[in-house]
Amino acid sequence: MRIHIATDHAGLEFSRTLQAHLTNGGHEVVDHGPAEYDALDDYPAFCINAALGVARDQAAGVRALGVVFGGSGNGEQIAANKVRGIRAALVWSMDTAILAREHNDANVISIGARQHTVEEAIRYIDAFIAEPFSGDERHVRRIAQLAEYETTGDIAGKGVDTSAGSAQVSEPEA
Repeated sequence: MRIHIATDHAGLEFSRTLQAHLTNGGHEVVDHGPAEYDALDDYPAFCINAALGVARDQAAGVRALGVVFGGSGNGEQIAANKVRGIRAALVWSMDTAILAREHNDANVISIGARQHTVEEAIRYIDAFIAEPFSGDERHVRRIAQLAEYETTGDIAGKGVDTSAGSAQVSEPEA
């Protein structure tokens, strides 16, 4: 499987260790950066590029997943979720790693490098990669609703408030 990874300075050592682990496990690793430590780097482009790689590969029929790291993993998850077709989950336990795939068919996970040991992170990632999507109808239905909202700004018949327009917020008046 192809695994796209990205981080910021907080997860750089995790990323290097993870790349070796995944490569030794027979996966093809695509590193989206950063290439070197910079305490002032910005994670959004790295994580968005990893998510874009996953989305492109999956659209082309290539088996691919993504892993993004940061201090907490929160910002990295948010960045990855900005890419159409990406379902990025913040993982902090074995249960969240497994359920991200089993119930949500997540294709990217985010892990806080300052929250976990590298050994814990590797266990979560291995579990995430190994776990198949259940395909249960309720999960398929819910994922389809998310995709519908992502493309149309609505979920037909579900009561989404579309009065403000699709993901648009007006500026406050001065």
